[in-house]
Order: sequence, then structure tokens, then C-alpha cells
Amino acid sequence: MGAPASGTLACIGLGANLGDPAAAIASALAAIERLPDTWVIARSSLWRSAPVLAEGPDFINAAAVLRTGLAPLPLLDALLAIELAHGRERPWPNAPRLLDLDLLLHGDAVITSPRLTLPHPRMHQRAFVLAPLAEIAPALTVPGLGPLGPLLAACAGQRCERLPADPADLAGAGQ
Repeated sequence: MGAPASGTLACIGLGANLGDPAAAIASALAAIERLPDTWVIARSSLWRSAPVLAEGPDFINAAAVLRTGLAPLPLLDALLAIELAHGRERPWPNAPRLLDLDLLLHGDAVITSPRLTLPHPRMHQRAFVLAPLAEIAPALTVPGLGPLGPLLAACAGQRCERLPADPADLAGAGQ
């Protein structure tokens, strides 16, 4: 059964650079699909990028577009629970991680609170967020920031490459 026509479109960023990043992302997407009133309607390819403001292995990243009946904070809580179930620890900012799930957008919501800022406050500065998102939602406009195309063009100097479809070709990622 497909996604219903009702509900809010939300965009999620997924990433990992420890363990088996491709498997962690696939497992996280499966967990997201099990959330109540939530359907994954598009998922990007996997992308490789360098860590931001940190040392460590390259990240493997992806993006997903959801249709959800969950409000922003319950969706955020569900994503944090999925991270925790996958062994996510937060020893310091930008630490290497087994799984990172970011709520990037929730419809046209603009939220600034201690727990959640939407749109994600740094998404427009990160090719590893914008490139996978542009792959699956090229016409998307980020509230308050504009269309994805110019935002991604502004990140042209950042290393971010689409990976082959076969996860076996990810040798060296997450080691």
C-alpha cells in the first residue's frame, strides 16, 4: 500500500562513518518506515563526504523524503530513538558516529526552539545534505533560504560524490 495523499512532507538526512555505514542507513530507513503514520516516498543514492570540523573516516550520507502524520517534535524524538537503537553516542560535537539522523525540513515549518530548529540550521552550508536531497527532490525550496540548486552551487568546493549502487563497492568507508 502506498503513502496516503494527506500528511506533511518531511526531509531527513542520514549519515554514518563508523561500522558499516550503508547497512546502518538501510536499517534506519527500514525503522523510519515502521514509524506510525509515516511513509518513505523517496530515498537518495549513497554519497561519500569528508567529516565536517572533525577527524575520522569519510561519511556515507543519504536523504529521504517522508510523508508523515507526526508533528515535528514527535518525529524528531522517533529519529533520536532510532539513532540510540543503532548505538549512537554523542561524546563531543561532530564525533564519528554509527548513525546520524537529521530532521531537515517538516513541510514549510519554521521553528526555533531549544530542541529543534527548522529548517535545519546548517543544511544550506553542506553539500552532503544538499546533493542527496537534490537528487530526489530537485524542485524543493527551503523555507527562508530558497531553491536547492543555488544552495548546492554555493557548496561547490566541498567534496561530495555519489557512490555506486552496490554497497560492496564502498570499500574503506567507515573503517
